[in-house]
Amino acid sequence: MSFLYETHLHTCLGSACGKSTGKEHARYYKSIGYTGVIMTDHFFRGNTAVDRSLPWEERIDLFWRGYEDAKEEGDRIGLDVFFGLEQNFAGDEYLVYGLTKEYMKAHPEMEHWTRRQQLEEVHRAGGCVIQAHPFRMRAYMSRIRLGLLFSDGIEAANFGNDAIDDARALRYGREYGLVMTAGSDNHHSPSPEVYGVELQKRLTTIGDYVRIIQDRDPIHIIVPPERFEIPSGVVLDDRHKAYMLDENEQDVPTAKEWID
Repeated sequence: MSFLYETHLHTCLGSACGKSTGKEHARYYKSIGYTGVIMTDHFFRGNTAVDRSLPWEERIDLFWRGYEDAKEEGDRIGLDVFFGLEQNFAGDEYLVYGLTKEYMKAHPEMEHWTRRQQLEEVHRAGGCVIQAHPFRMRAYMSRIRLGLLFSDGIEAANFGNDAIDDARALRYGREYGLVMTAGSDNHHSPSPEVYGVELQKRLTTIGDYVRIIQDRDPIHIIVPPERFEIPSGVVLDDRHKAYMLDENEQDVPTAKEWID
């Protein structure tokens, strides 16, 4: 028996770009046979729906509303709902799993962590970090930044990406032997298509998912196989050149394009 999970999901309560409530997402994922979802609203350096001028603890309470809304409905209908967040740096974004509300209230400095601090402190708190959609390029970004040194793995497939982004991510992940996940980056349910992960054991807490990633246990990604095909003769323009973040979090051009 296997269990299906959405790992990247936004609500209108926590993300300014979200269109659906947690309850609406929960009902949709239950209807398509998913075991559970992880809510990952945009945190305070990203496209958050929370007023940044409010006191820290109030902001955290408001940020958690999307998850709590989904959890209430999930408990009612039999869908597992877990908490995560998505943090932005310079257009490179990271999914953080394993933090509690109490931890976040006690650590207002987390809003200003560097990438390295984020990884180290999340590990210290018993969590993990996955770089979301590493090869995505958008108008709000100046370049593609790969946080190999600052994450526990990558999101190899994201429904919000262009297919070439995911094809490159898969090859990059294979080259470095990375843990690879998939998620829909869903902002509105129902969604045209859903990506996720298939696990061999049902999650009881978000800590179970963290351990799967840290222990490198098998994760089957739910993605159409053709998503990872590289079109014949594809040539990338300068906007799609990738930069590796070095130990000082500075951009270093890569010699590879990951399109072979």
